[in-house]
Amino acid sequence: MRTSLELLRLEGAVFLRAEYREPWTYESMSGPVTANLLRPGSDRVILFHVVAAGTCWVAVDGGPRHWARAGDVIVLPYGDQHQMGGLTDAEVVPIAAFMPPPPWPSMPVLRHGVDGSQTDVVCGYLHSRDPLFDPALQALPAVFVVTPPPGAGAQWVRANIEYALTQTSAGSSGVATRLPELLLVEVLRLHLASAPAVDRGWAAALRDPVLAPALAAIHARPAQRWTVDDLAAVALVSRSQLDTRFREVLGRSPIRYLTQWRMHVAQDLLSTTDLAVLAVAHRAGYESEEAFSRAFKRHFGSSPSAWRAVSGPARAASSS
Repeated sequence: MRTSLELLRLEGAVFLRAEYREPWTYESMSGPVTANLLRPGSDRVILFHVVAAGTCWVAVDGGPRHWARAGDVIVLPYGDQHQMGGLTDAEVVPIAAFMPPPPWPSMPVLRHGVDGSQTDVVCGYLHSRDPLFDPALQALPAVFVVTPPPGAGAQWVRANIEYALTQTSAGSSGVATRLPELLLVEVLRLHLASAPAVDRGWAAALRDPVLAPALAAIHARPAQRWTVDDLAAVALVSRSQLDTRFREVLGRSPIRYLTQWRMHVAQDLLSTTDLAVLAVAHRAGYESEEAFSRAFKRHFGSSPSAWRAVSGPARAASSS
């Protein structure tokens, strides 16, 4: 199954504005804490930062600095904890030191730094259960910067920036939901069109001649009682060849991937339908509700019913 950007389900959009003055550096909260703060009950969120003016860098987990300039878009598809800073090194300050906790009566303008040149950033937050944003599958880099090519693409991103700046400076309590959704989809399209081919991860597996047939079978029929021999037969390779290829490209065994995909299917059904837990269990490949509940709790830390209570359709309806 290849994710279609046009069919991405994105929700819970938030825009806010930030003004940073040299020298400055901050560290975000952890991914789960950020997600729960912006969308209570959620365990992950997609972050993107559009640089309206100035220059800054971002780094994840002590990794290299990725630099961005006016017009660039920084994307953290899994909402990982990260550091951002300007041209001059500065003491790292936790973002909680200058970001007021929600709920916000109007969108806040975050201000941090000293008295040097200013970098303006429009920050966007979205939520999605699409496998493209599942940290376990690692379809995308933890952080990347997209520079829209000159022409209509860059002009469209600039229009988004100006609209968000206007809305937040006017004290608006929010920006039209579809705006950040469309912006993120366009940025992902640009990234996927220009990103170099990779030989590891979910995106690579979807193009791999051995793995692609096996993944397509799992995605199409997750409830089937798959064995490694069954999947190897679908891929027309030996059991050992399939197992080796899964570990080389996806870093896990075929059965572990199958379990993770079933958990993704279950999570999607719990969050978007009112199916009974037993029906969800059957669709995710579990014969009994008890076995499914044990696997779900082991994977997500709570039972299916408890997870649905804070993340499912009933919650979405009550918050709309």
